[in-house]
Amino acid sequence: MSMEKLFAEANRYIPGGVNSPVRAFGGVGGTPVFMERGSGTRVYDTDGKEYIDYLGSWGPLIAGHSHPRVVAAIREQAGKGSSFGAPCELETVLARRVCGLVPACEKVRFVSSGTEATMSAIRLARGATGRQGVVKVAGCYHGHVDSLLVSAGSGVLTLSLPGSPGVPDALAGLTHVIPYNDPDALEKLLVEKGGEIACIILEPVAGNMGVIPPAKGYLERVRELTREHGVLLILDEVMTGFRVHAGGAQTRFGIKPDLSCFGKVIGGGLPVGAFGGRADLMDQLAPTGPVYQAGTLSGNPLAMRAGIETLDILAEDGTYRRMEEVSAALESGLGQAAAAAGLTVTSNRVGSMMTLFFAAGPVVDFESATRSDTDLYAKYFHGMLQRGVYVAPSQFEAAFVSTLHGDAEVEATLEAARETFGEMT
Repeated sequence: MSMEKLFAEANRYIPGGVNSPVRAFGGVGGTPVFMERGSGTRVYDTDGKEYIDYLGSWGPLIAGHSHPRVVAAIREQAGKGSSFGAPCELETVLARRVCGLVPACEKVRFVSSGTEATMSAIRLARGATGRQGVVKVAGCYHGHVDSLLVSAGSGVLTLSLPGSPGVPDALAGLTHVIPYNDPDALEKLLVEKGGEIACIILEPVAGNMGVIPPAKGYLERVRELTREHGVLLILDEVMTGFRVHAGGAQTRFGIKPDLSCFGKVIGGGLPVGAFGGRADLMDQLAPTGPVYQAGTLSGNPLAMRAGIETLDILAEDGTYRRMEEVSAALESGLGQAAAAAGLTVTSNRVGSMMTLFFAAGPVVDFESATRSDTDLYAKYFHGMLQRGVYVAPSQFEAAFVSTLHGDAEVEATLEAARETFGEMT
């Protein structure tokens, strides 16, 4: 069946034909590619065409597709049981690993998605402080949480939506939006309204308006200001956690938040999320405290086993160094290829996540990201797709390198890029 027919059939039963909006290719045009399987650095569509994959299921598959060790762990656990609705030692094993890797996490609770993690962390911050206000950064995306869909990135930005109908005005009014990499804006807001603000939530490395690293001193100043005003700092590391550093972006940049949110990597490709932080805050969660949070499949043993095995793979000597080297070579090569073709691009990268912006000048925040030429990006996307390289179907998302990407993948990708860029000029 052709992609067009598959998509038409999907549209009969699924809103928009997809279960997450950015998959519909709204940011690049055309019909979505339906994937059938993945292996290592490759994915294969329903026609059997092979692609070098830089999407990695939007970040979770840091060890590549169908890693034999992860598959074996899932298969073994499935034979023992997929969910018990009761405590399982695997939850403690993974929680201990997370707390050992992330110094700011004294205790952690598992949920089933990144959205659940950020939603629960916001509730905990409000419950702990007795305040209702929340600060977020324009262009950062923290899942489809009502309080956090204001000026959001990811699919909201890709589809050029201001927010979402269905979010009550009263709730949206409790969310204050500031620019990324602008500590003065945060200081001004906290001076005016600090007594009303429970927390600020931000991505330490923005990844959902494209990859944008923190400016020098930005995270440190945010931490200082939040402490001065008694506001909790929540770092959303759903994307960066265990990817840009074994201890997340907070360890890479030396920042200690009050609460942290995780997901993606720690599930090894299965649905998972987590939030953790100071013990005095986490102990305010039920059943030890009054802030309620629960989930039928939270901490399910399949995701726990996959997460443990993935962290074991990442703990092997040289893993992060190799990903850094491969990612740097890819970034450099893409920049050189674009320049040789006379195209103006800007690349941002932190560790094994990067974005090639079709924009002049530095991309440092939401405003500068949205000046990118999305029509040019769409041409780039389809040119690469035709040549067997799968990148994000949106200018405002990240490309991810796995532990399995190497010189061969980089060279094949750069050859595809040189041909694609040549057609674009």
